[in-house]
Parts: sequence; structure tokens; C-alpha cells
Amino acid sequence: QVRLEESGGGLVQAGGSLKLTCIASGPVESGYYRGWFRQAPGKEREFIAAIGITTTYSDSFKDRFIISRDSARTVYLEMKGLKPEDTALYYCAADRHYRGGGLGYQFWGQGTQVTVSS
Repeated sequence: QVRLEESGGGLVQAGGSLKLTCIASGPVESGYYRGWFRQAPGKEREFIAAIGITTTYSDSFKDRFIISRDSARTVYLEMKGLKPEDTALYYCAADRHYRGGGLGYQFWGQGTQVTVSS
């Protein structure tokens, strides 16, 4: 089974930066699409960005967040200019098929908490 584990979250001050990492273990395929999402308590899960053959961003994050990968197993999310409203649990996802910003990815990590103080 494919397992995804996020790391790199933490507490930062407004205006600060963080770089999240997601490492996939198990029989992950090199062609898997990978995505980043976030979810604040009581709110719907939001799409941030996805990377596969091409890179796709939600317009809400394109100016501050960057998705990248350096192997089939490792994907990153660089976040700059963080705001208190960015506080959420950040998830990575993977699927052999294109899912874009949808929630239908086959595999999900447990999430890493990002908290931005005022």
C-alpha cells in the first residue's frame, strides 16, 4: 500500500515562511499525480496545488505557494507570506490518475499542522 507522510509544519509568525515535505512509501509509481490540500477546523478541504506532467495551482495560492518535487516519492510545498488565515492542517495526496483540485485522490497523508500567529 502507498503511504504518505507530511512533515515541516509548525508555528510561525505572520509574514513567515515554511516548507512542507511529503514522502511516499510503498509501491508508489513515478507517474503519480501529487497534490497539496489544507483544511481548517469546521471548514471544507481546500485545493492548493497539484503536480504531475504539468503543475496546477488554485488562484488563491499561486502568488505565495510553490509546489515542487525532486523524485517520485518526495514532493514539497513552499509557503511564503503566511497569514493567520493560513492556519490549517495541510495534507498531501497521490493518485495514478489526474484529479486536479478534486478530493478523489486515492491516497492521503495524515496531515501536518501549520499555525500562523498574528
